[in-house]
Amino acid sequence: MDYKFALAIALPLGLAIVGFGSAMALGKAVTAAMDATGRQPEAATKILINMAAGCALIEALTIYVLVFALVLAGKLV
Repeated sequence: MDYKFALAIALPLGLAIVGFGSAMALGKAVTAAMDATGRQPEAATKILINMAAGCALIEALTIYVLVFALVLAGKLV
């Protein structure tokens, strides 16, 4: 099997998996933050800061995978 064909199949599939995982993780983080804010409204600022930091890390991982996929896609050409 030619490695270029394998990359052409694996890259979009990998990006789709990472995108789905990122969306699920962000949804769970925001849901948990909203539940926590509902239970303790006075701690909303601390909860928001922690949620934003967690969401930034999730997004950073997604961007790293995108960059890695683009680097590998450059090898297809």
